[in-house]
Amino acid sequence: MTFTGTRVAIVTGAAQGIGRAIALRLAQDGLDVVVADLPSKSTQLDDLVTEIEAKDRKSLSVPTDVSVEEQVENLVRVTVSSLGGLDVMVANAGIAPVGTLMDTNLDEFNRAWSVNVQGTLLCYRHAAKVMIEQKRGGRIIGACSFAGKKGTIYIGAYCATKAAVRSLTQTAATEFGKHGITVNAYAPGPVDTSLTSGMIGKLSTMIPSSDLMDVTTAMASSQPLLGRTGVPEDVSNLVSFIASKDSAFITGQSMTVDGGMWFD
Repeated sequence: MTFTGTRVAIVTGAAQGIGRAIALRLAQDGLDVVVADLPSKSTQLDDLVTEIEAKDRKSLSVPTDVSVEEQVENLVRVTVSSLGGLDVMVANAGIAPVGTLMDTNLDEFNRAWSVNVQGTLLCYRHAAKVMIEQKRGGRIIGACSFAGKKGTIYIGAYCATKAAVRSLTQTAATEFGKHGITVNAYAPGPVDTSLTSGMIGKLSTMIPSSDLMDVTTAMASSQPLLGRTGVPEDVSNLVSFIASKDSAFITGQSMTVDGGMWFD
């Protein structure tokens, strides 16, 4: 099952934030990297491809809506046909609706479920299919969150989807382990990204200013042990390890990376 060639990774939701940092880190680690995001992010993806190629790695962009199975199938198919295989799948794409459970409508909830949960399932499934056929194992990695371990007001729908990702990761690890495939997830706390700032922006339009102050203050001080807010590279450093050969005996875990906000 030992593979000595250049490994190939897919990173979804790669146009910005955590996904972008992961793609660049895996390229730095010596992997060829296919980057995916919505078609509206094509320009950002193309810029990212240029940065990866500047690290002497192969790369291409494949615009993909991960909630659509045919598009995920195409993503995996293009990766294998263009770069010769698939060794690491990072199912990073996700969205974060904001609102109380009473205020979140079903369209918002279902869209979050289709991207965060269905999209993760599709990435896990189609990556595993190729990895099993290759007979050289692999690494499948999902995007959980501290919100998947503790329900939080105003992001209840997001919490529910991330709890589901944690469960899917455990089940996939159980099913795929016999093929030498590990399945793990990273679970960040608040990270300085456009997703986080967007959530705060949405909150500012729907909750009292006093409550907003409490929420933003809590987020700003959520890593009291280390005294700073997380950055995308904190997460990409963890993913680098999960994707490496050194993590071969770790599977089924959703690993918290939040500066001490949550203790497992």
